[in-house]
Amino acid sequence: MSSSGTVVAVVPARGGSKGVPGKNVAPVGGVPLVTRAVRAALTAARVDRVLVSTDDLSIADVARAAGAEVVIRPAAIAGDGASSESAVLHALDVAAPDAAVVVLVQCTSPFVTAADIDGVAAAVADGHADSALTAAPSHGFLWRPDGTGINHDPRQRPRRQDRPVELLETGAAYAMRADGLRANGHRFFGRVLPVVVDAARTLEIDEPADLERARAIAPLLDESAGPRLADLDALVLDFDGTLTDDRVIVDQDGREAVVVHRGDGLGIAALRRAGLSMLVLSTERNPVVAARARKLQLPVLHGVDDKGWALAQWCAERGIDLSRTAYVGNDVNDLPCFDIVGWPIAVADAHHSVRARARIVTAAPGGSGAVRELASRLLGRESRDGSESLALHR
Repeated sequence: MSSSGTVVAVVPARGGSKGVPGKNVAPVGGVPLVTRAVRAALTAARVDRVLVSTDDLSIADVARAAGAEVVIRPAAIAGDGASSESAVLHALDVAAPDAAVVVLVQCTSPFVTAADIDGVAAAVADGHADSALTAAPSHGFLWRPDGTGINHDPRQRPRRQDRPVELLETGAAYAMRADGLRANGHRFFGRVLPVVVDAARTLEIDEPADLERARAIAPLLDESAGPRLADLDALVLDFDGTLTDDRVIVDQDGREAVVVHRGDGLGIAALRRAGLSMLVLSTERNPVVAARARKLQLPVLHGVDDKGWALAQWCAERGIDLSRTAYVGNDVNDLPCFDIVGWPIAVADAHHSVRARARIVTAAPGGSGAVRELASRLLGRESRDGSESLALHR
């Protein structure tokens, strides 16, 4: 808590979006936009509570799963013409009337960080400003449609280094005194302070092309999100669709066989040598699951109907912290496990609902080296260009 009182983050996430339908739960880097915003706010050291304001029950479910408190927004302030300020004020009135500082965090800025949020929150909470916003350095020359310059004289255009400093509002995060917001009805009042953030992370999603651009650059900007081996106590692997390509080969006598990836076995062996606890967890009753687990020298639970319960029991019996457990899956029956672990991971070809709930999505599909890819990441043996160190093969 700030010395000046409680700091509350509010994430507006209404259900209707004409430009990008379903925008606020659209996945970027395998994580819904609202989840990305909530996680950044929850991680911010200066934020005490995180509220999501929404009129959509499916968004509410995703927000709760991410750890936010949910405020259901009335229809009167949920339409296209509703301002973000109206949603923030309603959330404060309903759930946090005593908040001293409020931070507006926008879902449409997928690469907002906890540091960005802390920056604007601290500016207000520590008394340096009444209102603060994230802004990025800008060196662009702006023009009007009629061909006249806005921030420059085209006839005497200075060199970039000779121009005064200009900052571009990123749209990611805004902080303000709660009483000032109530009194003024808008986010900019009193002493307004731009807080400079990384221009490389500045992107707002307003159109489908923006969403595709965000998805393309997410692997670069999200790379440092982890996990590494030190972040985990256990790795639990689904079988069909994760350790296999989700196909079953049936011969003329009805016997079933599956296809696995040898590289996954090498990755698992490297993790086993590193001392990581692992488990294969599957609903499949076919003996091939146990046979493959024996080959990999992993414990196995298969023929399990309730995977979430089984995983919780397995961890409890071994004193393993679920928040330090990774679970890798591909289909809807893996979601109960996703809901209880700290690191839900989806393979590239997982069901869309699974990718949307994942914290990480692999580049490789299930049964095609996804586990090997994850092992390289955990062990820190993957280079920036995706190639692996030969150390994994020793």
